[in-house]
Amino acid sequence: MLLQPKPADVFVDRHNGPDDSAVAEMLRTIGVESLDQLIDETVPAAIRLKQPLNLPAALTERAFLAKFKGIAGKNRLFKNYIGLGYHDTQLPAVIQRNILENPGWYTAYTPYQAEIAQGRLEALINYQTMVMDLTGLEIANASLLDEGTAAAETLHMFHSLSKKKNATRYFVSEQVLPQTIDVLRTRATPLGIELVVGDHRTADLTDESLFGAILQYPAADGAVYDYTDFISKAHDNNLFVTVAADLLALTLLTPPGEMGADAVVGNSQRFGVPMGYGGPHAGFLATKDAFKRVIPGRIIGQSIDAAGNKAYRMALQTREQHIRREKATSNICTAQVLLSVLAGMYAVYHGPQRLKQFATNIHALTQVLETELKALGLDQRNQFYFDTLDIKLESQELQNAIKQEAEAAGINFRYFEEHGSPRVGISLHQNTEVTDVADIVAVFSKVLGKGESKMLSLPEEISVNWADSLIRKSSYLTHPIFNSHHSEHEMLRYMKQLENKDLSLAHSMIPLGSCTMKLNATAEMIPVTWPEIGGLHPFAPREQAQGYSEIFRELEAWLCEVTGFAAVSLQPNSGAQGEYAGLLAIKGYHDARGDQHRNVALIPASAHGTNPASAVMAGMQVVVVKSTEEGNIDVADLKAKAAQYADKLSCLMVTYPSTHGVYEETIIDICETIHQHGGRVYMDGANMNAQVGLTSPATIGADVCHLNLHKTFCIPHGGGGPGVGPIGVVADLAPYLPGHVVVDADGRTEGAVSSAPWGSASILPISYAYISMMGGEGLTQATRTAILNANYIKARLEEHYPVLYTGANGRCAHEMILDCRQFKKAGIEVEDIAKRLMDYGFHAPTVSFPVAGTLMVEPTESESKEELDRFIEAMIGIRKEIAEVEAGRADAKDNLLKHAPHTAATALTHEWTRPYTREQAVYPTEYARMFKFWPAVSRIDSAYGDRNLICSCTSVEEYADQEEKLVATDKGPSY
Repeated sequence: MLLQPKPADVFVDRHNGPDDSAVAEMLRTIGVESLDQLIDETVPAAIRLKQPLNLPAALTERAFLAKFKGIAGKNRLFKNYIGLGYHDTQLPAVIQRNILENPGWYTAYTPYQAEIAQGRLEALINYQTMVMDLTGLEIANASLLDEGTAAAETLHMFHSLSKKKNATRYFVSEQVLPQTIDVLRTRATPLGIELVVGDHRTADLTDESLFGAILQYPAADGAVYDYTDFISKAHDNNLFVTVAADLLALTLLTPPGEMGADAVVGNSQRFGVPMGYGGPHAGFLATKDAFKRVIPGRIIGQSIDAAGNKAYRMALQTREQHIRREKATSNICTAQVLLSVLAGMYAVYHGPQRLKQFATNIHALTQVLETELKALGLDQRNQFYFDTLDIKLESQELQNAIKQEAEAAGINFRYFEEHGSPRVGISLHQNTEVTDVADIVAVFSKVLGKGESKMLSLPEEISVNWADSLIRKSSYLTHPIFNSHHSEHEMLRYMKQLENKDLSLAHSMIPLGSCTMKLNATAEMIPVTWPEIGGLHPFAPREQAQGYSEIFRELEAWLCEVTGFAAVSLQPNSGAQGEYAGLLAIKGYHDARGDQHRNVALIPASAHGTNPASAVMAGMQVVVVKSTEEGNIDVADLKAKAAQYADKLSCLMVTYPSTHGVYEETIIDICETIHQHGGRVYMDGANMNAQVGLTSPATIGADVCHLNLHKTFCIPHGGGGPGVGPIGVVADLAPYLPGHVVVDADGRTEGAVSSAPWGSASILPISYAYISMMGGEGLTQATRTAILNANYIKARLEEHYPVLYTGANGRCAHEMILDCRQFKKAGIEVEDIAKRLMDYGFHAPTVSFPVAGTLMVEPTESESKEELDRFIEAMIGIRKEIAEVEAGRADAKDNLLKHAPHTAATALTHEWTRPYTREQAVYPTEYARMFKFWPAVSRIDSAYGDRNLICSCTSVEEYADQEEKLVATDKGPSY
C-alpha cells in the first residue's frame, strides 16, 4: 500500500463551505462543466488579473498561531500612565468569555430585523441609559466610532443647527485631547469651518463668527474646571457647547448636563474594554431631547409588537444615509455595537456602587501620589484633578532623565510642553495598585537623588478638595438592571437570556447583500484577547510595539498586493470613514496641484447612501449619474456629465461589482473617461469579496478604494460594529493619506480621521490571520466559491423570484437582487417575506436596497451546499405561501406572512383563530421543527416607536402586566 503524506489540516477547506462533491453538483445545477467556465462567464476577460496573487504560502491554524505568538511577543507590556483618553482597565472574565469570545454575540448582524435581535437591542438600551445617566443628558445614541469622531459629529450637528448663518468658527479649548483636535481640524476644513484653539478662561464668546465650542472634562492635563459660567455665557451668545467627558470621572464629578452642556461626547473604553493600541472602542454622544431628530448615529428605541408587548428597535431609521444621501449631515453607517455591549455590561455587572468605588480608589491613589511627589519638591500644577497629575519640571534634561528611568522600570508617562515648560503627565487607572504608586515615586526619587523608595498604603478615607460645584450630588444607574446582576451567576444568566433572543451565524446563514456575512474563524479571533495585543497604549513609544509594527507592515503590503495599489492606510475605523479618507486624499491631491476648484463628485444613482454623504462632508458637490434599465451605469450620461463638469471634476465614486451584483463590462472605459477629464476614481470596496484574486481596483482603473475588513477580510460584524475601512491608493495619492498629531504615522503628522493612529488596531490581527491562513491561492478560491454559491442560489430560485440584474452571460457576481414587487398586487410586501423568513430560522437578505421592494441576497463562500439548500427551501416555501394569497386560497390580510414572525407565546395561546394551523406557523420545515429559533417578539410597530421615542431603560412598574400581554391576541402588523 502506498500512502501520500501531505498537509491534512488545510484552512481553506475550513473556510469555504462546499466540498468537491457539492461543487460538482452545484455546477450541474447552474449548467456549466467547471468552476473555471462559470468564472469566465461571470468576470469580464478585460479586467482579469494576468498573474496570481503574490502572497506568502498559506499556514495551518496551528502554524499560524505559533508564528503569531512570536510576533505578538515583540510587543512590550509597560505600565501605562499616559492617559489622553486611554486607560488600562479590567474586562470581567464572565463578560470576556460570554460576549467578546462568543460567536452568538460577535457574528450577529446590525439589528435591522429587530424581532430576532432583542438581546443586543436591550444591551444597547442599557448602554444608552448608562451614558445618559452619567452625562446628565436626555438622549444618547448607541455608539460612535471613537471620541474624536464623536466630537466631530457634534461640530457638524451644531453647525447645521446654528441660526448664526454666517458663523463659520468653532472654539476649541486647548485642553481638548490633541487627537480630538486633530480629527476636528480634518473634519472642519473641507466645510470651510475654522477652529479657534485657545484658553477657555479667556475666550471671547461674543465673537459673532462663532457658532459653538468644545471643552474637555477633565482637561487633557488632568485639571478639572467648572464650566457652568462658560456654558451660560456661550448660550447668551447663541453658541452650542459640547463637553468631552470621562465617564468614570462622572461617577464623582458633576455631570456636564447639569452645567448646561448641549452635548457630551467621549469614549467608553475604560469601562472594561482593552486599550488595544487604539481600538476598537465605543464613542458616545449624549445630547438634549430637543436634538433627537438630528443626533447622528443609531438610537435604540422602545416600541411595541403586534401583541402590544414591549419591544426594542432602531429608532428614527429614516435618518440613515441611504435615505437622505447628499442631504445627510453625517455618513455614519457602522457603530461600535460589540464594544458598546461590553461597556454597558461592565456597568450592569459592577453597578453604581462598584463604579464609584473604582473612581474613589483611583482618586485616592492619585492623592497619595501627589503627596509623595510634592514631598520630593516637585511642582504639581492641577488644583483640582480626578486621576491625572501635571508635573512642571525645571528643564528638558530633567524630563529626559525621568523618561529614561521610567522606561527602564517598564513605565510610560506622558511627556509634553505647556507654555514653554516641560511637563510630565501621570494618569492612574482601575488596575493601579498602591505598589504601582510606590514604583512611580521610586522613579522620581532616583532621578532626583532623594532617598530610597518606601512602602506606601492606601488611606482608609480621603477628603476630596474639589469645589462644591464640582462634586456630583445626583444619582445615576438607579434602574434595577444596574442593581440586580452583581453575582457572576446572575450576570451569566442575564447575558445568556439576551443571547438566546438573537439570531447569529451560530444559528444559520445571514444572506445579506452588500454585507458579506462570512466565517469568522476561531483561530482568527483567538489573538484578539491576548494581553500582548490588548494591553498597549496607542501613544506608547513605537519601539515598544514592534509586534504591531510588523503586523501593520505586512498587512499593508498584502492589501497592496490584493488591490494593486502602492500604499495603504489602516487608520479609518469604518467603511464610511474609509470613503471619507479616500475622498480627502483625492482632495489633497487636487489642492496640491492648485486645483482647489475641482469639487464635483459624480456618483451613480445606485450607490450606497454613504457615498454622497461622504462626498458632501469632504466639501464636494454631488452630481448623480443615471442607471440603465439593466442596472448598470449609464455610460452616455456619465460621459456627458464628465464633459459638462470637466473643469470642476474631482472624482467618480463607483462600486464594483455594481451595487446590483453585476460586473459591468464598461468599467475600464468609465475610469478612463474620468481620467481624461482630470478626475480621479474612488472605488467603494463593499463588494471586494467578488474581486480578490480575480481582478483588482487598480486593474479596473481606480485610484483609491476602501476595504471593509469586516466584510471581505473576516473581522466579525459584532451586531453592527466594529468595522475597519482602510484605504489603498495609487502612488501619487499616497502623500495625502491620513496622519496623526500624537504619533508619527509613517511620516504623516496631521490629518487624522480617527482618534488612534492605526484605528482599530487590536482587531487587525483577524484579517492578518485570514490572509496568512488562506494565502493567495486560498483567497482566490474564496472569491470563486462566493460566485459559485451566488449563482447556485440564482439557478434554484429564478423560476420562483425574478432576478433583477445579470451580467452579459446571464450570471450574477457574488450577490443578486430578487424582485418581489409583483407580490404587491396580492397585498404582500417585501417586509412580509423578511419577517416570515424568521419563522423558517433565517435572517432576511437586504431589504429594499438598492431597489425598493427587492431582496439582495449574498450567500458568501463560507456557506455549505446544505445550508444554501435550506435557505432555498425556505424561499420556495414562502413563494408557495404567497401563491396561496394570490390565488385567493389564503386571506389577503389574515395569512402566514402578514402575521409573521410567530412567537412561542402566539403559538401557545389558548384560543387559536387563525385560518392556518399552528404547525404551519412555527414549523414550516422539518429543519425548523428540529432546530427551532423562536423570535422573541411579534412584528414590531416601527411608527409607534418613532412617535413615542423612549431610548432608555423603562421602569419595571410600567410593564407589570407583561405576562398578561404575552398571551394577548396578535393583532397583526399595523401597516
